[in-house]
Amino acid sequence: MADIKTVRGHYHRRMTPLRKFVAPEFVFGRGARQLAGRYAANFGGYRVLLVSDPGVVAAGWADDVRRSLEEAGLLVEEFTSVSPNPRAEEVMLGTEWYRARSCDVIVAVGGGSPIDCAKGISIVTTNQGDIRSYEGIAKVGRPGAPLICVPTTAGTSADVSQFAIITDMAARRKLAIVSKTVVPDVSLIDPETTTTMDSYFTVCTGLDALVHAVEAFVSLASSPLLDLHSLEAVRLIRTHLEAARDRPQDLEPREQVMRAALHAGIAFSNASLGAVHAMSHSLGGYLDLAHGESNAMLLEHVVAFNYRASPERYDRIGEALGVDLKGLDSRGKMAAICREIHRFKGRLGLREGLVARGVGSSDIPSLARNALVDACIVTNPRQARQRDIEVIYEEAM
Repeated sequence: MADIKTVRGHYHRRMTPLRKFVAPEFVFGRGARQLAGRYAANFGGYRVLLVSDPGVVAAGWADDVRRSLEEAGLLVEEFTSVSPNPRAEEVMLGTEWYRARSCDVIVAVGGGSPIDCAKGISIVTTNQGDIRSYEGIAKVGRPGAPLICVPTTAGTSADVSQFAIITDMAARRKLAIVSKTVVPDVSLIDPETTTTMDSYFTVCTGLDALVHAVEAFVSLASSPLLDLHSLEAVRLIRTHLEAARDRPQDLEPREQVMRAALHAGIAFSNASLGAVHAMSHSLGGYLDLAHGESNAMLLEHVVAFNYRASPERYDRIGEALGVDLKGLDSRGKMAAICREIHRFKGRLGLREGLVARGVGSSDIPSLARNALVDACIVTNPRQARQRDIEVIYEEAM
């Protein structure tokens, strides 16, 4: 657990030995999405706001869940104006829809974008104000509206976490909202919903889960209970992500990767994250980049920077990735782990750096400043300064 204060806009930390654990009720397995109506009715719902996005609607999953809700006797209003990086304006518009239509339960169907947007709507409906005012840690005073999630990707784990990531387009940055009140009430985790993801999205979301697991394991707020989840997530992704990409209709690897995402989500929701996510949030807000891909581009470079602060923990990550570290000194172990991460990404088809996504050298100072005020930087194992973050971005170019 971190005791956090802000000095001149930057987070500073003091860690305590205490740990707090939160997780929603969740149902895991094929067909879990069909329980949405039952759970919404159990919450005493009458009129549901179903939050999704155009891609999920086109894939048929939103209609699938809508039928479950209607079969339970519930009225359904849909809000699908959600961008890939959900925007503060979309949260506020969704809140207006919720209030104008007298909704009393929210059901989010989709990946991290619809789920984070739904979290934002849930927050504002009960706490009032603007979603931007809740940026940071433990800033949400009241529990939000009842929220049920049906994730359709295997990676973001927004459906089990106490994080909501919202883009402030005016400031060109992502806002990390971290609070136990943001944890959904129920997550219905159904691997069948991931069969409509294309290969690129499968890889990006799977690598997002890998980064969640790695950063949670080396976080200053890690704990033995969470370590089990982190390491299992790494092993499952290493073993099954390529098969999930290559055989999209094969439910076995899909299910294993979704299980990995759940393990990683439980871990990072409670241990928090680190510099990869702080820097990736900055990239996503500044240049509207895909979150999972930007995480992947940064991972080995952050590992190289952090390694000396937590070598034993990174070695265990390396072993979970299948790296043979026997006989190597500290520098050799770090290099071997970074090489394996790079090779793994290459096998999955992600070989380009930040330059290929439009990042220029003139962007780096601003990107670094935004990363240093992101809540995720607090639990990074090595404290970073402006120039440190700039160098990591430069190495990832």
